[in-house]
Amino acid sequence: MSDPNPYADDSYTWGPPRQQPGNPPTMPDGQAYGYPAGATQGYGYPQPLPEDAAQPGPGYGYPAAGYGQPTMPGNYLAQPGTQGGVPMLALGDITVMNDSIVTPSGTMPLKGAMWTATDMSRTEEKIPTVAIVLAIVFALLCLVGLLFLLMKEKQTTGFIQVTVTSGGRHHATLIPATGPHTFPMVMAQVNAARSMSV
Repeated sequence: MSDPNPYADDSYTWGPPRQQPGNPPTMPDGQAYGYPAGATQGYGYPQPLPEDAAQPGPGYGYPAAGYGQPTMPGNYLAQPGTQGGVPMLALGDITVMNDSIVTPSGTMPLKGAMWTATDMSRTEEKIPTVAIVLAIVFALLCLVGLLFLLMKEKQTTGFIQVTVTSGGRHHATLIPATGPHTFPMVMAQVNAARSMSV
C-alpha cells in the first residue's frame, strides 16, 4: 500500500527556484511587497508618528478634550455646559438631558425647544384567513359557520414622526407604531418634553 512515489526523483524543474526551508524570501533593500524598488510604504501600513507628536490623541469613540470621563459603566458623558449627563427622556434617537437635547445632528439647548408629533400610522381591520376557512367548513351546519365571519383582526402599520427645533437646529425621528396605543404614548412623552422646554 505504501509504494514509493515513482515521480519523486527530487528533481524540481518547474516554478520559481526552490528555497531552503526556514529561510524567508529575500528582496532588495528598501523594496516592500507590491512596491517597486525605492518606493516607500504608504496606505495600509503603520506610519511613524511625527516628531512633534508626544503621544497619540484620542481615537474614534473616545471623547475629545474638555469632555468629562464616565465614572461608572452606563453613565453618560458630561458635555461642556451641562450639569451632569443623566437622560430624562428618550424619543427614538432624541435624548432629553437636564438642559440640552442630544440628537445625531448635534446637541441643542432644551430651553425654548419646539416639539411636534405627527401620526403617520394607520390601523386596518380585516377578517383573518382562519375565520374564512372555518366559515366555509361549518357553513353546512345550519349556517352557523357564518358567525366566524364576525371575527376581526386589527393591524397597525406606519410611524409616528417626532421633530424638535432649537438653537437653529432641526431634527426629526420616526418611531414605529406597534398598535393604536403608540400615538397617545408618544404624545405623552412629547408633552413631558414640552413642559421641560419652557
